[in-house]
Amino acid sequence: MLLQIPLDIPDVEIEKLDASTKKSFVITIVSTLKGTICKSCGKPIDKFYGYSKEITLRHLPILEKPVWLKIKPKRYQCPYCDNGPTTTQTCSWYDSKSPHTKAYEQWLLRELINSTITDVSMKRGIGEAAVEGIINRYIHQQVNWQAIKAIPLLGIDEIALKKGHKDFVVIVSAINEQGKKHILAVLPDRKKDTVKAFLAAIPPLQKATIQRVCVDMYEGYSNAVYETLPGVAVIVDRFHVAKNYRGCADKARKQEMHVLKKTLSDEKYAELKGVMWVFRKRWVDLTEEQQVPLLMLFRYSPLLKQVYIFREVMTSIFNRPLTKTQAVIELEAWIKQVQALGLSCFDSFVGTLRKWMNEISNYFIQRQSSGFVEGLNNKIKVIKRRCYGIYDLGRLFQHIWLDVEGRRLFGYA
Repeated sequence: MLLQIPLDIPDVEIEKLDASTKKSFVITIVSTLKGTICKSCGKPIDKFYGYSKEITLRHLPILEKPVWLKIKPKRYQCPYCDNGPTTTQTCSWYDSKSPHTKAYEQWLLRELINSTITDVSMKRGIGEAAVEGIINRYIHQQVNWQAIKAIPLLGIDEIALKKGHKDFVVIVSAINEQGKKHILAVLPDRKKDTVKAFLAAIPPLQKATIQRVCVDMYEGYSNAVYETLPGVAVIVDRFHVAKNYRGCADKARKQEMHVLKKTLSDEKYAELKGVMWVFRKRWVDLTEEQQVPLLMLFRYSPLLKQVYIFREVMTSIFNRPLTKTQAVIELEAWIKQVQALGLSCFDSFVGTLRKWMNEISNYFIQRQSSGFVEGLNNKIKVIKRRCYGIYDLGRLFQHIWLDVEGRRLFGYA
């Protein structure tokens, strides 16, 4: 039986295959291309002038065995330049500065997605420095704007490089018109001027396509956008809004439970066991068994019943298909009702809602959130754990770029 496996390399012929060793295949090939470009004058030349020294390149494995390609590059003499200098032919499938074929390097880049340099180095028997060299050849340490045409939605958020420390870096990301994610920058700090400088440096072609920017409730981000991208809508993510008002409700629960522990008998207080978890859930998501302790809590504390109801009303506002104008009316009505009932636990949220009303209600225009930013942050946390921390911002950018964009650019869908 004859098994044929294509090399997937253009413009070459196989001259010899050495499979004498069980550890690898060594294939001697010859280029079928004629001519090259003169390194001096840049003109096409085709006067053959022999061969250069044989080079060995690592190629894609066959049947899990390493493959080495041996080739003697052709040399050509220029008839146009003085003294007739020679130029060595370089084929399109390898780089003269690399000991690997391009196909092998891109295969390694696919292996690096959701992995580490150390792991790939150990699995494939290639030095870590060589793997880093491949990353540097294919992946910039800053965004390549030429590869991005339009970025209608931007996201700005921070993440701590070290657990328990406040050394935040800012992640700027985007979604293009096809819904694909892009990592745009890893900024060294969350100062307004730092963010502003990056936004100002976005090329005019891409800057003109920005329509909306999702941020959390930090004025440094929103002001950087307002001062740099006039006319662009700033959206405060509904996740951060929900975290705010739900936190208020949870704080009220803790305070009331502290009071109930002092006023109720031990037997009655025991009936409220596990109520924290059911209080945090929507009523429609509770089973009949879970509703029992919650109803018991509401009987002992009518205040928490009101807090629970208005927390869920706020959630329903964000879930309904309202326009921005309708949403503002609903939010203002919610504030009036809460204040009329004296639910002071929501005071801090009310202040936040009034301060950020425009940015919060912008969510209702196209119902866009920074969910993609939060997803990216989770991915970055995984990258940090996987690599035992990355503190070089350029290297961190490369790893994020590889995990976010590498799949569609190096052979994955």
